[in-house]
Amino acid sequence: MAMTDSIADMLTRIRNAVAAKMPVVDIPASNQKREIARVLQEKGFIKKFVVVEDGKQGILKVLLRYTDGVPAIQGIQRVSRPGLRHYVDTAKLPRVRNGLGYAIISTSQGVMTDHEARQQKVGGEVIAKVW
Repeated sequence: MAMTDSIADMLTRIRNAVAAKMPVVDIPASNQKREIARVLQEKGFIKKFVVVEDGKQGILKVLLRYTDGVPAIQGIQRVSRPGLRHYVDTAKLPRVRNGLGYAIISTSQGVMTDHEARQQKVGGEVIAKVW
């Protein structure tokens, strides 16, 4: 079966790795996934990520963050998907868990959280929510 939603695949791999208490998860790399990983790292949901070149598209190695065995990522959820894109303007940027979580937004200024998008007054496609 062909994979159509690679972002959903990335989020599922992270979710499964967290559930299995794995320290690191491998994800086929892409520019957008790199950007999502960068946002997750900036917000402290993952320790770090590296891109390993394999001669093809590369592999994104994501080091998951745990505190005393409790994962930093409590939940991660796809919002926009290929069959149903979810775009918002600045006024309608979602709040995740009353501001405790983040929505990851793909804007014309790049991939950022809903908080940053509000500050920069830009809207875009809501890729995912994480808390």
